[in-house]
Amino acid sequence: MSLRVLPIPPTRLSAIIESGRDHLGNPVQPWPVEGWEPLRCCLRIAEPGDQVSLVAYRPFGDPSPWSEVGPVFVHTAGCPGHDDPARLPQRLRTGPRILRTYHADGSMDYPDITLVPEGEDIEPALTDLLSRPGVEFVHVRSSMAQCFTYEVRSA
Repeated sequence: MSLRVLPIPPTRLSAIIESGRDHLGNPVQPWPVEGWEPLRCCLRIAEPGDQVSLVAYRPFGDPSPWSEVGPVFVHTAGCPGHDDPARLPQRLRTGPRILRTYHADGSMDYPDITLVPEGEDIEPALTDLLSRPGVEFVHVRSSMAQCFTYEVRSA
């Protein structure tokens, strides 16, 4: 199965940056980069010199009971985006990760939510989950903070 990896859509990120406010109305402010921050716009780890902000982001565009808001790191001054939507990002593809599954209507698919243990590649679990009849897409999340990292669908 081919995968399609979706970071934060550039149009939604641009709307946050241009307005100067995140999805909860907080001002977009610089974050002092330490080099561990996972960037949800290009799906890599921040590097010294990157202009980064921590913003509240809602992965779902439409309101629903599943449209929670959480903290994510993003570039605040331009971003090339994820370089290969057919490949999982190298530094953000191993556990520990929560793979949160959803139906086509955007409702959560509770029985298939999966925890990938420390150091394990998440691709086999993603391929298995996306082959299941009720799973339309998966949100890859950090296991500790459970923050949204990126979305994966079948290509």
